[in-house]
Amino acid sequence: IVTMGIGSSFSTLPIIAAIYVPLCVSLDFSAMATIALIGTAGALGDAGSPASDSTLGSTAGLAADGQHDHMRDTVIPTFIHYNIPLTGAGWIAAMVL
Repeated sequence: IVTMGIGSSFSTLPIIAAIYVPLCVSLDFSAMATIALIGTAGALGDAGSPASDSTLGSTAGLAADGQHDHMRDTVIPTFIHYNIPLTGAGWIAAMVL
C-alpha cells in the first residue's frame, strides 16, 4: 500500500497516479480497479496525515477551549474510524473491479 500523508489529496493524487497507473497496467488491473486504488490512496494520504486539512480543521474548532489534543483527539480517532474501513473498502473494490 502506498499512501502519502502530505495533507492534501489534491497534491497527493498526481504523485500517486504516476506510481500506480504503470504498476496497475503491468499487473493487468482494470481501469476501474486502478481508479479505486488511486482514490483510496489519495483519501488515506489526506486523512491519515496530522497536517491534513480534514484533521487540522477539526482541531481548530475543537481547540477553542484549550483542552483539545490534536493527535489523541483528532488524528488517532480519524485513523481508527475512517482510515481502517477505507483501506478495507479500497482493497475489496480493487479486487472486485
